[in-house]
Amino acid sequence: MKLLLGFSAFVDAVNERIGRVCDWLVLLACVVSAGNAMVRYAYDTSSNAWLEIQWYMFAVIVMFGAAYTLKKNEHVRVDIVYMMLNERQQIWVDIFGILLFLLPACILLGWLSWPFFAQSYAVGEHSSNAGGLLRWPIKLVMPVGFVLLALQGISELIKRIAALEGLKVALDAKYERPVQ
Repeated sequence: MKLLLGFSAFVDAVNERIGRVCDWLVLLACVVSAGNAMVRYAYDTSSNAWLEIQWYMFAVIVMFGAAYTLKKNEHVRVDIVYMMLNERQQIWVDIFGILLFLLPACILLGWLSWPFFAQSYAVGEHSSNAGGLLRWPIKLVMPVGFVLLALQGISELIKRIAALEGLKVALDAKYERPVQ
């Protein structure tokens, strides 16, 4: 279990750093968006590349930020039964959810998105818009994002099994009721 917890800590550290990059990408996307809007309205000019880079940053934020969100236990959860369970029961629900839903979905979507990227890379796909960007790099974000999410799911699974065995692990499994 010690080796698995070491792997879990490594995955957590990688996704933590990637999450921090995503935090900064949010700010950068806002700056690019505002700058592009100012140039478009003030000087009546624009660039498709600037519009596309905003979309690319958003895609990276969503796909890479998903693993970071899972690590922080901030993913969307709407379950009135879950909040009534004790911590041990919640851990079991999390384990089954990871094994039955998260990991199979990540594997399937990662598998299906790889040919989408590979075909784009093989033909050197570019945007059809004048001045647009290469498309294959952003298409690589999909399979990589699903791999990162699956790895974080495995990390969360390891931590939850360790918690059930009574080992002291940094487990952020507290469920907070949504504030409306």
